[in-house]
Amino acid sequence: MAGAFFGALISGPLADYIGRKRSIVLGAAVYIFGSIIQTAADGTSLMITGRVISGVSIGQLSMLVPLYQSEIAPKELRGRLITMQQFAITIGIAVAFWIDFGTINWEGSRSWRFPMGIRLIPAFFLLFGMVFMPYSPRWLMAQGRDLEALKTIAFLRGNGSLSDQTVQMVFTEIKQSVVFEQKFASQTYWEIFRSGHEHNRRRIYLGIAVQIFQQLTGINVVVYYASDIFSSAGVPGVTAALFANGVDGMVNVLATIPTIFFIDKWGRRPTLISGAVSCSVCMLVLAVVLATHSLEGTPISSDVTGTGSIALILDSRGSTVVVMVFLYLFVACYAYSWGPVGWIYPAELYPQRLRAKALGITTAANWLFNFAISQLAPAMLDGIHWGTYLVFAIFCAIMAFIVWLDFPETKGKSLEEIDLLFSGQLKDDDLGVHHPATAAAALEQLERIKFSEKYSNRETSFGNAIEGALKRVAEDDTGNIEELQLPTIVSSSSRTT
Repeated sequence: MAGAFFGALISGPLADYIGRKRSIVLGAAVYIFGSIIQTAADGTSLMITGRVISGVSIGQLSMLVPLYQSEIAPKELRGRLITMQQFAITIGIAVAFWIDFGTINWEGSRSWRFPMGIRLIPAFFLLFGMVFMPYSPRWLMAQGRDLEALKTIAFLRGNGSLSDQTVQMVFTEIKQSVVFEQKFASQTYWEIFRSGHEHNRRRIYLGIAVQIFQQLTGINVVVYYASDIFSSAGVPGVTAALFANGVDGMVNVLATIPTIFFIDKWGRRPTLISGAVSCSVCMLVLAVVLATHSLEGTPISSDVTGTGSIALILDSRGSTVVVMVFLYLFVACYAYSWGPVGWIYPAELYPQRLRAKALGITTAANWLFNFAISQLAPAMLDGIHWGTYLVFAIFCAIMAFIVWLDFPETKGKSLEEIDLLFSGQLKDDDLGVHHPATAAAALEQLERIKFSEKYSNRETSFGNAIEGALKRVAEDDTGNIEELQLPTIVSSSSRTT
């Protein structure tokens, strides 16, 4: 986890320098290297080295994949696409649970070398699969590679046609934002923590809050110590506990599926609030049952810590069933809400020039609290027992209130429209922002409002910059000169709401 923390931090500048696509390829290669070291390890030092290297790559990829997905996805499908990352994570966790279950009775080093080595298969798929994926059009445009950006947008949104109206509007929208930032905005880390008219400080607060809250649901207490918890709940034997653990992984996978189809209809706020409330209820029920139906008994050796009991023994089969049911319900409630949206929301918050750096910081916060909770959980379960679940129930209730109070809705808006939302130029319930033409008009209006006085002696007309960029693209691609039409920038007076 220490490696993941630093991997997330360094991935921001790396993604800006070599691009999102190349950074993901590099992250996959680093993961493969670390996994090979672990699989071949013949001692503790090599195993730790491999774990740290793999951890760095996991930290990188956990930030880079949502970043890349957010920048290539159309606004109406962005939530669904980023949810696919969480869906893949849940599949990986479930597969790992069942591999542990299947290899528990294997003898010798193959019982752990096989689980270590099999991870190389998806890593190679990622490494070679990314070679055929397009670059982020937003990153390309920030590098001044307008023609490549337009072709990528056409590939993603217009079946390869540069003359498609949606393609040209999306290009115009992104280009205006990029020109705006290049003329007037700083790209330093310090800018992330400044307020100003863009309210970047609030954005980083929201991003860090979502990532920390994801850990404060208590999900990783259940994931990391599931077999111990099931054993203490009355599930007989290590094999049975690992089987229950595998079922837990399948619940995680299945409960994520509805979010893939409905997150862009439900919205981020309702999903986070309902998830926090339902997780709180589940944790509260667990606390009550454990407080009223626990007995002190023979300590259970923890599979994770190797020490004594980290929970109490339940007094009846009925209470065991209730605990297992609500543990599964808790996982399901997390899986449809904070699991996917915890990655979706931060990837949507930041302006183009700061997105990678800011997302690296927020992802690092996730791994920092992941580490903290994994270290505190055994002591909490051993010391306050059922009080552990009560603590997380309170956390979840507080989270629901904070999201309701301070988190704006981002569904259905392009990243550039979300930028305007935080700048105060658009309202989160303004129906008029849901078309690229109105977003472009809003950017043009933002230029006039924000900089007409402060930069009166400087060239601030984005229209000329956009028109020039499109003309250069047309001149660079002789096969499409006649097809390419300049999009009409809608004036603010012609906006419809």
